[in-house]
Amino acid sequence: MNHLFRSLLLAASFAVPSVAQDLPIEADYYPITTFETPKDVVLEASGFQMMPNGKLAVCSRRGEIWMVNDPFSKSVSASQFQRFAHGLHETLTLDQRDGWLYTTQRSDVTRMRDTDDDGVADDFEVVNGDWGISGDYHEYAFGSKFDKNGDTWVVLCLTGSFSSKVPFRGWCVRVTPDGKMIPTCSGVRSPGGIAANDQGDMFYTDNQGPWNGTCSLKHLVPGKSMGHPGGFEWYKLAESAMGKKPDEPNSGSRIMTEAKRLPSYEPPAILFPYNKMGKSAAGVACDTTDGEFGPFRKQMFVTDQSYSTVMRCYLEQVDGHYQGACFPFLEGFDSGSLALEITPNGKMFVGGTNRGWGSRGRRPFAVERVDWTGKMPFEVHEMRAKPDGFELTFTQSVDQESVTNLESYKLSTYTYIYQESYGSPEVDHTTPTITKAVAGADGKSVRLFVDGLQVGHVHELHSDGVRSSEGAPLLHKEAYYTLNYIPTK
Repeated sequence: MNHLFRSLLLAASFAVPSVAQDLPIEADYYPITTFETPKDVVLEASGFQMMPNGKLAVCSRRGEIWMVNDPFSKSVSASQFQRFAHGLHETLTLDQRDGWLYTTQRSDVTRMRDTDDDGVADDFEVVNGDWGISGDYHEYAFGSKFDKNGDTWVVLCLTGSFSSKVPFRGWCVRVTPDGKMIPTCSGVRSPGGIAANDQGDMFYTDNQGPWNGTCSLKHLVPGKSMGHPGGFEWYKLAESAMGKKPDEPNSGSRIMTEAKRLPSYEPPAILFPYNKMGKSAAGVACDTTDGEFGPFRKQMFVTDQSYSTVMRCYLEQVDGHYQGACFPFLEGFDSGSLALEITPNGKMFVGGTNRGWGSRGRRPFAVERVDWTGKMPFEVHEMRAKPDGFELTFTQSVDQESVTNLESYKLSTYTYIYQESYGSPEVDHTTPTITKAVAGADGKSVRLFVDGLQVGHVHELHSDGVRSSEGAPLLHKEAYYTLNYIPTK
């Protein structure tokens, strides 16, 4: 069978409607279980934490914390929920240590415990609240899980989109176990979540707006700016930790142009193309299990509130900076996906709210769990930058003819204007040429040689023609690699 005939046959076999109906879908691998929540309770789930007693703590944007008995049961009913605390101020994240449950709320990091074992918190302590609040609705505060030093990293939203009216709005700070606050990074705009990768490096999501052409995943490097100068005023309170206020970026420039000019600026690790991967990046979690959640060990996952989805992110380091690719992963959640947690036994919990913003998921709030069925999806596993292109690895062995056929791929690039006005369209479009595709000896990879790589651009790759060795198409055909730095080898 010649190469052209086989390629046409493979393409045709998956184009006819009768066969397409039998193609794999996301739910074959990662079904979603929606929890029944207590009647007349608005449980806008915004954070999760597994407790030592096996219960799942769930905090709500409404300032409540609930405990769920047996959260891994096949179905979860309202009777499994018990309210643990209430009257808090927009609780968005949780962690636990030494018998205390910690929450980051709008005004502070607080810890609480149940001293009389009646299932309700009765002892509350403020750990630290040295940042300001003005009453502006936009001043969210998202806290991380404890890092290796026991610190909580807190990303603080600006006052609105453009400015910082009270101390450290638009910053990342760390709260130490003894309650000290350490200014850590400036340049934050509107975070939606924060978590460490498998190496313990901290990342947060920032949302489209001023100085953010699209939503992104950013690496919090102590002493660096994340790019929005609206909170630079507070360097006057942070010189001992951060040094003097840096120069501001030039509006109308490009991200990597400013990154080369401003040593204090750390560019986004991954840009999420607007309207393609969502509109409001939110919760972050890393799969640190040993394969309990499927083939994506050490990769990061990000929710999108507007599209009610979870995305997947592959990160690598080039020239000492993180960059990488994002992929679609799972859609169809009941509300706007916000909170995200992956437990040690490989279960993913997703909390939802539409908060009046709207979302593809029609319900106003939701608590949901994602389980891996044990079946292996056919996906692009990793997309790595090379000096002359990219290397793709796959979760299953690939059909050699389809993976080496240049017609299997479509590649384009674009970037965003780095500007003080709100958002940016895609700009500076190019169409690089894939000159050669060489299958890997392992049977599960391919090297794409590319003429026309673009520094600072998203490289959007569609691999519609790639087939597994069993003849199946990719479950998700799109990949978006943010190429800030081109490796030398």
